[in-house]
Amino acid sequence: MKGTIKFEGKNNMKFKIRWRYKGPKTDSILLESEWTSRQGIELLIEDFMKTGRTVEISVLDEMGNEWTKKEFMKLKNKIENEPNNIIIYFDGGFDRETGSAGVGIVIYYDKGEKHYRIRANQKLDELGTNNEAEYAALYNAVLLLEKINAKQTPCTFRGDSQGILKQLSGEWPCFEKILNRWLDRIEEKINNLGLKPSYESISRKQNKEADQLATQALNNKVVYSHTEI
Repeated sequence: MKGTIKFEGKNNMKFKIRWRYKGPKTDSILLESEWTSRQGIELLIEDFMKTGRTVEISVLDEMGNEWTKKEFMKLKNKIENEPNNIIIYFDGGFDRETGSAGVGIVIYYDKGEKHYRIRANQKLDELGTNNEAEYAALYNAVLLLEKINAKQTPCTFRGDSQGILKQLSGEWPCFEKILNRWLDRIEEKINNLGLKPSYESISRKQNKEADQLATQALNNKVVYSHTEI
């Protein structure tokens, strides 16, 4: 799992450049690149400046921010010290006999050149359904993102409950009041952190790690680890 998750590069922040070009016999014209990685942008800036025909240049990210070349180069150090390439696996389980729920969360993220993993679970006794347990798992995952100071960055939530994910993304309506309250709490927290979420439905097999943590929580086995991998 480590290899497939950490090195796919799917969720890295994307950037593009906007520059004004002035050739020896042409009018000044404003151009814009496609989205690419931060490293790719740094190389492009270097190449464009060598031509001597770039009048001005700025960098945009997918969160809607824009910087001058000087500001972007200063931003590099900050980016390398903040969580990015964040992928969250979550799962919730509910035991009807005991009325207890278990939530399992696995978060993979990068900071600079280092890769980290958080594994956590929790037993909850005030929930009523499996769907509510799924929402509680995702909400607790967002709390963990806040704990590691994940802000102003894209992140991907992956789970095996397609209905929940469709509701979170706004594709499906949610008619249950209690689930809508969870939705509101999750959206408020995500907005406060400035995160840009995407939601992906995966199979239970692909969500095995989070599912196991949820089951362990129901069996009163508490797990929490935050390690470099």
